[in-house]
Amino acid sequence: MGKNLEIASEPQAGKKPGKGKLSLAKCVREVLLMLGGEAHRALVIEQVARTLGHDVRQIPEELQNAILLSFEENWRDERRRATFGFHLPFGEGSHRWSVREATVH
Repeated sequence: MGKNLEIASEPQAGKKPGKGKLSLAKCVREVLLMLGGEAHRALVIEQVARTLGHDVRQIPEELQNAILLSFEENWRDERRRATFGFHLPFGEGSHRWSVREATVH
């Protein structure tokens, strides 16, 4: 069906994240901006899946996990957080994601 997202494997210590994860992070950023800069992560996952051509009624668990991991990894890394502008407006553990537009893209 050709609608799969290539998900990079876990990066090894000291190595940069795989290109697939960065592409997924860019997609998350674009969706957040499209949604006004802030949304519940479930809505973000649904919109990213739709963007990638998946049926949002049956989003593959692997894709859901990859999106969650992509946001988490980029949010936790100060440099990448500045690049993508990812933010948790209600703090760690929150399911509300946002993006700050003042980032260098």
